Amino acid sequence: MSGPRDPEALVAALEDLIQVEVGRNMTALFAAARGGLLGAASALAAGREGGVGLITGFYVPGGTPPAAETDGPVGAALLAKALRTVGTPCRLATDAACRGACAAALAAADLAAVPIDTLSPGAPPADIIAHWRAERIGLALAIERCGRSADGVPRNMRGEDISADTALLDDLFLAGPWDTIAIGDGGNEIGMGALPRELIARHVAHGERIACVTPARHLIVAGVSNWGAYALVAALAALRRDWRDRLLACLDEELDRAILTATVTRGPAVDGVSRRQSLSVDNLELAIHQQKLRALRALVESAHAA
Repeated sequence: MSGPRDPEALVAALEDLIQVEVGRNMTALFAAARGGLLGAASALAAGREGGVGLITGFYVPGGTPPAAETDGPVGAALLAKALRTVGTPCRLATDAACRGACAAALAAADLAAVPIDTLSPGAPPADIIAHWRAERIGLALAIERCGRSADGVPRNMRGEDISADTALLDDLFLAGPWDTIAIGDGGNEIGMGALPRELIARHVAHGERIACVTPARHLIVAGVSNWGAYALVAALAALRRDWRDRLLACLDEELDRAILTATVTRGPAVDGVSRRQSLSVDNLELAIHQQKLRALRALVESAHAA
């Protein structure tokens, strides 16, 4: 069965595939952010001058060991791989506690040369902002990056204050002159400020306390944030016929497995839900994520084979 051939309808179908409830009561947030994938993919498809600055890394202080979670760095590395194949330069910003996981993910994607800007908790990002402007970053893209709540404190899904290990990269994200895209799955990530705080408070556990107030121009809300990265690659392939084959080649299960494995073992990184060092993301085994990746790729392939 072929997918929709109209590019916008195809992107909407891709969004359907990632807006799947995995236990966080996100259905209302999915609806509120509907169309975010098309807006984000269109911004990237414009092929504007300048590179993409990725922001990721979500520290899990209660992990075994304490480390960045697997959701975020894996999707960011695969997305960076896809963007580089179509000539878009990338760099990545994170904090000291998450740098190892991000570096391992990029290296596994053969992107060890991608620069990583590191900020310590409590430090201002002025130097990184100046560097991104000098490098002519055209778009900032945050994926699964804890952002500031209404009282300025970054909190995880358990409502815990993680400011001791989390640099507030919100200020970098908003500094411009770049456009902004964000991907999240829980309400406490950079970009979720584009949604009403009351909506997050009403539907998400601890929502009143954890809701991030930092907005994004284009917000993608997915069941798992890495799925949002996969879908963004697929949506870009749907919109840019000239890039399609190179982008879809990056939606590769073996590449995804290699990135996750390296991130967990060399980062290290832990599952953000189980808090264990395992080849899983949000307590979902690798096979589930790879099934999602295949479904996204197949939908674009089938639409253009019809």
